[in-house]
Amino acid sequence: PISLSDVLKALEATIKQRKHDMPENSYTTHLFQKGEEKILKKLGEETIEVILARGNENETVYESADVLYHLMVYLVSKGIPFDKVLEELRNRM
Repeated sequence: PISLSDVLKALEATIKQRKHDMPENSYTTHLFQKGEEKILKKLGEETIEVILARGNENETVYESADVLYHLMVYLVSKGIPFDKVLEELRNRM
């Protein structure tokens, strides 16, 4: 089975590759082309959708995945490795 860490690393690598290649018809490309404001707006929208999904486990899981994806896009756009976030979480344990 693939570990959670491997999933996050693969997602980060995919987002970095899309930022580099900017493939047509890619939602990730669209976000990078629109810029930081668009990325943050989507991150905020998805966060609100997590809040609104309370009580519905499937929706909460789906919207939480959207939050993590948009957070990862934002971090890649800023050149911040996700490992730094994980390190901060580790420090809080």
